[in-house]
Formats: sequence, structure tokens, C-alpha cells
Amino acid sequence: MTTIYKKSNSKAIVLSLYDEQMKSLGMPYEDIFVNTSFGKTHVVKIGNDAGKPLFLLHGGNSTTAHNLCFSDYLLSEFQVYAVDIIGHPGKSDEVSLSAKGYDYGKWASDVIGALGFTQMLCCAGSFGAGIFAKLMCYAPEKVERVILHIPSGINNALSIKSMQMAVPMVQYTLTGKKSYLIKCILPMALTEENIDDLTYQTVKCIMDNVKVKSGMPSNVDEEDMKKCLAPTLVMAAELDCLFPASLVIPRAEKIIPNCQTYLVEKRGHLHALTESEKHMMVEFLNA
Repeated sequence: MTTIYKKSNSKAIVLSLYDEQMKSLGMPYEDIFVNTSFGKTHVVKIGNDAGKPLFLLHGGNSTTAHNLCFSDYLLSEFQVYAVDIIGHPGKSDEVSLSAKGYDYGKWASDVIGALGFTQMLCCAGSFGAGIFAKLMCYAPEKVERVILHIPSGINNALSIKSMQMAVPMVQYTLTGKKSYLIKCILPMALTEENIDDLTYQTVKCIMDNVKVKSGMPSNVDEEDMKKCLAPTLVMAAELDCLFPASLVIPRAEKIIPNCQTYLVEKRGHLHALTESEKHMMVEFLNA
């Protein structure tokens, strides 16, 4: 099988950081492995045992552990099932699915069924949100309510917009200099102050050890999406270079039947949520 890792010890390095970040949460959790049509998938069950079940996905070229470090507002409210996207860094099988079509939607549907649910609350950002957009088209009945935060798969910017990260990425690969890695992240973060230590540490580990995926989930078909009647909250960032609100929000309102939209003002793809935004998300999922 073709590996997603660069060197023989790369997977061990990535998983060491993964386990270190999970330990830093200071919370009990359970590792679950489920079988899907595409391969074995790792799930972290964590959070409020009395809360509603919530299917949580991380972003592309990132990890569940990193995502959970910023999800305290969800962990206190919900019984979270945080899933390692198959073919991405983590503990799921290294089976890379096509970002086109609905393979990722079928995979997510398989995970829900394998966990023993007929439908689930769903929440994800970026690449993970694109997977849930695919799920909404492939198996709309599996989605109870869903938050798509800075989502791919609705109305992606032209790929040329992400090319501004390509040159410093190559420069970092060749030199290993921190300055080039910062320049690679900046189009998404806008300022160095927005690059927290945890995110820098994770991005560096992934860049050093993983074959980075450039393709994002493709835009979903309008007629397929219209079949999903689940309440949907789409949160798009005004200055997002990958999935700008000016593109995402109008199309989301057009193609998603039961849709609320929210503009994340004056922020880029990488940003911190305000307390009021976290509260809004929890209230939406609990409605």
C-alpha cells in the first residue's frame, strides 16, 4: 500500500505528537476502530456522556488531536465522536479517497452506521466540512443537524488563490527554515499573531513527515444538495483565501434548503472563534 508518510519513522513521529496533544486535554477518552467500505477508521469518543452524540471532523492535513485542543466548548456539551479522516494523518487506514465525487460522503455514512447510529449531529471545518457537504448529498437522511465552518465543497475559490502558499512551501521543504513555513501559513492566518504555538507545531510536524494533500473536496451538485433538509449553519470567513464568504454564503443560501449563514468578519481561514460564536454553535446543535 502506498503510504501517506515521507519517511520510515514519519508515522511514529506524527502519532507521538497526536498522543501528546490528546494527553494535554486532561480528559478520559476511548479509542474506537470501525470498518467502512474504504478501510478501518479510528474514532475518539470523548466529552459529555450525557450529551447528544456529535460527529466531529478535522481539517485537511491536520489531525483529530489538534482539532480537539480547540473544541472545549463542544466537549463540555456533547458526546463527541471525533474521527480521523481516512487517508489523512492519524490512526485511520492510509487509503486516499478522491476529493471529487461522493466517496467521502459514502465513507462518512459508513462511519455513522458502524457507530450504531441512523443519523448524527455533525460539525466540521474546512476539508472536514467539505466531507459533510458530500454526506448531505450522498446520504441526507444520516444528517440530523450540521455546522459547516469555513467549508470546502460549497463554492471553492479558484486553485490559483492557494498557489501563494506553494512557493514558500517548496522553500521550506528545501531549507527547513521557520521563516518559510510562517510565510506558507500566513495567507490563511493573515498575521503571525494568529499562528498559535499548537497550530505551528502541528503544521511543522505534518509538513516534515506527511505528503501534503492539495486537493479539497469539490463543489457539490446543487440538485443533490437540495435533497438534504437537515438544519444547516454555514459559517464563512470574510478574508478566507480558500473559501471566501463572498463565494460560499450566496451559494449556500441558494442550494441548501434549510440554511442559516453567518459571516465571520475580518478573519481569514485560520482564526479563533469568539465566545459568542461558540455559544451560537452549541445552541444551534442543541436546538
